[in-house]
Amino acid sequence: MAALASDARVPVLLLPVGAVEPHGPHAPLGTDPLISRGMCERAAARLAGDPGVRVLILPEVPYGVTRFAAGFAGGVSIGEETLYALLTEICGALVEQGLTRILLVNNHFEPAHLAVLRRVAETAGVGFVDLVRRRYAARLTDEFRSGECHAGQYETSLVLADRPDLVDAVVQRGLPAVHVDLARGGVTDFASAGMTEAYCGTPAQATAEEGEKTFSVLTDILVEAIRELV
Repeated sequence: MAALASDARVPVLLLPVGAVEPHGPHAPLGTDPLISRGMCERAAARLAGDPGVRVLILPEVPYGVTRFAAGFAGGVSIGEETLYALLTEICGALVEQGLTRILLVNNHFEPAHLAVLRRVAETAGVGFVDLVRRRYAARLTDEFRSGECHAGQYETSLVLADRPDLVDAVVQRGLPAVHVDLARGGVTDFASAGMTEAYCGTPAQATAEEGEKTFSVLTDILVEAIRELV
């Protein structure tokens, strides 16, 4: 705290969040928080020499609301009020120490989970990079905008760019396309929507190169949000 107080740069704290849930037979359970942390690390590196802002990355909160994954091994869902209390108390503890510029960085897009993060941002007075909002989604890939991006080409590419050792590439390349739009109304869980292996989209087409390009766009978005907060 003393070092922050004496630093002329404005401190901005990034809080990566996500969920622990199955991402097909090929990608890690922690895909979402992994992507969130990857965004934060890239944004912090990009702004490392900035004279006006000092970016700090908090330990991620990996658990979220993930009822869509019910029935599949590995999913760990927490309730809305549990997540809300956890995040508001974390943010409150930081604000009490004078660290008021906080950004929630999320890559888990289940509607109930997003609703909690929006409520936290409003009541705790912190920022939230809400990637499903049109201003951001329009800059991301076709698959992301289609709603078919759970463990598909979009997310798998990002993991391949950041932690390729966590992707079973042999399995990934053999997976058929699964066309399920998770953004449409009425979806309550993966299984009933037709995602029998807990993925949708086209993971077989995922590449590390696409992941790096997407991370570059995500980093642009996050850096812009950091500057807006400052």
